Amino acid sequence: MRYVMLIYANEAMEEAMSEAERQLFFNAHLEYARTLREKGVMVDGNPLLPTSAATTVRKRDGKALTTHGPFAETAEQLGGYYVIECANLDEALEWAAKNPSASYGSIELRPVMEF
Repeated sequence: MRYVMLIYANEAMEEAMSEAERQLFFNAHLEYARTLREKGVMVDGNPLLPTSAATTVRKRDGKALTTHGPFAETAEQLGGYYVIECANLDEALEWAAKNPSASYGSIELRPVMEF
């Protein structure tokens, strides 16, 4: 079964990191992705630009409304994702717990609806 592993973290906390801390964190994700690929689990994954680069689209009364930036202010923002292929939820949870971002943010696992 495929799962999307959504990575949520506080952008302000990431911005407050020193360059060395940011590089260590980035390298941890590179290593994590390498391990996922080696184990045949990783299907896809990418970091996202910050919410300041987002555009939100809503349709109200037949009109498309766009807002630059996130739709709502939240404590944690979506920062990236991995798509993984696992035998079951327990295996996906094991991989989510190993995600470097789990130590300071949160990881949401969502099964992909296959058609």
